[in-house]
Amino acid sequence: MRAPDLSYLTDIYFGRGAVAVVPELLAHYGVARPLLVTDENLAALGLAARLGLGTHDTYAGTETNPSETSLRACVARYREGGCDGIVAFGGGASLDLAKLAAVMTVHEPPLEQYAILWGGSARIKAPPPPLVAVPTTAGSGSEVGRAALLRLESGRKLGFLSPLLLPRAAVCDPELTLAVPPRLTAATGMDAISHCVEAYLSTRVNAVADAIALEGLGRGWRAIRRAREEGKDLEAREQMMQCSLMGGLAFQKSLGAVHSLSHPLGALGDARLHHGTLNALLLPPVLRFNYEACRLKMHALARAIGISSGAGVAAAFERLLEEIGLPHRLRELGVPRDALAALAPQAVEDHCTATNPRVLDVQAARRLYEEAW
Repeated sequence: MRAPDLSYLTDIYFGRGAVAVVPELLAHYGVARPLLVTDENLAALGLAARLGLGTHDTYAGTETNPSETSLRACVARYREGGCDGIVAFGGGASLDLAKLAAVMTVHEPPLEQYAILWGGSARIKAPPPPLVAVPTTAGSGSEVGRAALLRLESGRKLGFLSPLLLPRAAVCDPELTLAVPPRLTAATGMDAISHCVEAYLSTRVNAVADAIALEGLGRGWRAIRRAREEGKDLEAREQMMQCSLMGGLAFQKSLGAVHSLSHPLGALGDARLHHGTLNALLLPPVLRFNYEACRLKMHALARAIGISSGAGVAAAFERLLEEIGLPHRLRELGVPRDALAALAPQAVEDHCTATNPRVLDVQAARRLYEEAW
């Protein structure tokens, strides 16, 4: 069995062509019939053939913001196919869906009882079937995360957290990201960068995660423009995948208000708002909001992105959004202004709020939504 390139939180296989290790990993874990969890676009592109899965079943119904309905269908496909393991192949949505599907094959519904918000982490007890995560975007970092997000039938987008959600192995091959179009490259890249920023600013003490977050931020900041403009630049793609991986490793210390505000927006009806795009446009107003509460850390962020002062970090991110062609305002995404007030209490209750460097109450959440609108 090939040794992992890195073993930190989980086994990580990283590099060009790393996807070739997947069949060996499945054999090592005793998986004879895996369920491939992916989305329709990837299934149509035929990229999954590179996984070398042999006999397997497929669930390709992953949505932009995966839902409880999709989760039930995915678990049903696993059971109907007589599967004994899962390969998650895609962006953060496919990875999160696969992680929760693995857990729900060995836990009783309803899903909501396992949410962080309801103290559900302690209820996740039974070891799930082996899961190998293969990201095809450089963004979510979910392949090395103990958390997953899902949109419930109640309309809320909630987080789930447990060491049992962590994949057995993450296979990070930058060659799989070469086909990602420019706008999605920018949006997923900003997702990764936002993880690095918010993990570093989190109030939890974890010096190792802080160092990883700053290194990931620097790599992402330097590479995202090239990755977007020159999609076949494999070096830039590799640096963005490093940024994504580092963001995922760093957010073990939790995140902050960018994600608290983003999660309720991701559950808005049929809007299908991309999580990375939301994080990107929420980052500047939240950085301004947090500045006085974490000046020294803001200066460290400034050094990581090559500017002189922490006071200029929010404006630097606004310029970056302009350069990579992402929207600055929620109204550009079609979010109705009158929907925002009702989202503010959900943002305050979100599991990421507790580690934001400045207290986020309902009034502040409303102001930040208005500023972002």
